[in-house]
Amino acid sequence: MRDLPSLRQLEYFVALVDTGSFKAAAEQCGISQPSLSVQLATLEKRLGQRLVERGRAGVIPTLAGREVHERARAILDATQTLVNRFDLPRSGLSGTIRFGASGTLGPYLLPHVIARLHARHPDLQLFIREASPESLTSGLARGDYDMILVQLPVRGDVRQIRLFREPLQVVVARDHPFAGRDRIRREDLRDQTVLALGPAFALCQQVTDLCETLGARLRSDYEGNSLDAIRLMTGMGMGIAFMPALYVRSEIGPEDRDVAVVPVEGPRILRSVGLVIRNNSTDDAAPLIAGMIQWVAREVFAGTLVHEAT
Repeated sequence: MRDLPSLRQLEYFVALVDTGSFKAAAEQCGISQPSLSVQLATLEKRLGQRLVERGRAGVIPTLAGREVHERARAILDATQTLVNRFDLPRSGLSGTIRFGASGTLGPYLLPHVIARLHARHPDLQLFIREASPESLTSGLARGDYDMILVQLPVRGDVRQIRLFREPLQVVVARDHPFAGRDRIRREDLRDQTVLALGPAFALCQQVTDLCETLGARLRSDYEGNSLDAIRLMTGMGMGIAFMPALYVRSEIGPEDRDVAVVPVEGPRILRSVGLVIRNNSTDDAAPLIAGMIQWVAREVFAGTLVHEAT
């Protein structure tokens, strides 16, 4: 066990590969560039491998460097998990969790979760970032996030904790023929033009499949990058939309002048939502946070969301 690489050396090397620059990595780690170079040289000498190459585009890991980077990140993640697990245990969950959330979920669900989570676990910190599910999934694999809240399913070496199912509701412009009706049949959606988010969102594929099933036309020349954008385009009569129930409850009221929600006969159209972590994660926080989200889904959004046991 003598002469093992230090965690600091691994941290510096991961930062170097992630940023692709000695200057950026040194700034991120809070050290000078010469010190970073010395630590890299020490690590390379200890492993007997050249780990990076310097090119016009910046620092590029060698074949050995890519393997070391992957293993080093896993070691650093495991070490952080250990610290999070035992830091200030008397106050419940503690430490820092890097939490990613889809923009179609986070703004409408998390405010109800965070207040309750903080009351029970005051020493826990969640750094929350909203992004598209595609970006969140790749970020989780890289170790940028400890857990992500997204629409399921998610592919890859991950573990999915199913939380609830969320209905999709039909939203139309106020001057659309559907707006004055108590409800519509599924057959009425045939040949309707449908607006959707871009392919970086799992909701896009679900809406695409719905259009094929219902005989509707997906409008691919105007893909929205947010639910607000879809709502605005719907209000201008560019198409109808299948909007998540949490968004509808939060942002669309019965007196809104631009859009209206129209019930559809038959079984509800649902999407599954879950908390996703890496398959090799041993963090105890995920089941506890999942339980808190499920409680909010069941108690705060009763009648809006369909509770789903893990």
